[in-house]
Amino acid sequence: MQGSANLNLMIKAARRAGRSLVKDFREVENLQVSMKGAGDFVSRADREAERIIKEDLRGARPSYGWLGEETGEEKGEDPTRRWIVDPLDGTTNFLHGLPHWAVSIALEHKGEIIAGVIFDPAKDEMFVAEKGQGAFMNDTRLRVSGRRNMIEAIFATGVPFGGRSTLPATLKDLARLMPMCAGVRRWGAAALDLAYVAAGRYDGFWERGLHPWDIAAGLVLVREAGGFVAPVRDGQGIFDSGALIAGNAELFKPFCAVLREGD
Repeated sequence: MQGSANLNLMIKAARRAGRSLVKDFREVENLQVSMKGAGDFVSRADREAERIIKEDLRGARPSYGWLGEETGEEKGEDPTRRWIVDPLDGTTNFLHGLPHWAVSIALEHKGEIIAGVIFDPAKDEMFVAEKGQGAFMNDTRLRVSGRRNMIEAIFATGVPFGGRSTLPATLKDLARLMPMCAGVRRWGAAALDLAYVAAGRYDGFWERGLHPWDIAAGLVLVREAGGFVAPVRDGQGIFDSGALIAGNAELFKPFCAVLREGD
């Protein structure tokens, strides 16, 4: 796709960070790892990837704000625009040598995500979307799946770990949903879950307890691929609640109804 200057900048930054991560992924056993929280690890590779992305994005657009998983929030001279970045979504997969992780970069304008890039270096898959311009994976146009029956659908979620408070609600979700569908996947990278919904690989995704950098780029990807996104609890903001539902056009309403039944 012919993207804007900002989108091309995001793609370039994602690729540069991805190259750095791949080098460390090959030596994953030797990484210096520190504990950031129960079951939540941060590595030298993670911090270096965010440094690279920040250098590229803020170097080219110094007036834009910044929200990164590792370096937090920084206000910009332009209060209407902000980069939202997860330099390594799927850190636990990365540290265990599982090749399912991604770089996620989004651009927010006046509270709306207008561009998103999710790059999976291990598989060399670059998912990109820009408001009004569609969604693509390696220059192939993306569309959400066309499945109409819940029993044929595959959904994705994140099962809470490390004693997180959202575990009881998620287990109730699974109890209601699994008898009605073809399966639920838990691959440990919310950004890629959303990209896979956009690509039609999953029919829907839901999760609680997420951060803006986990989901920002995926929101515009799903919408530009013809899908829908909403908070788990109707009326809440997605970023405020950290809980969202995403799905194809045909199954979105029944999918929401199942998940909201006990919420």
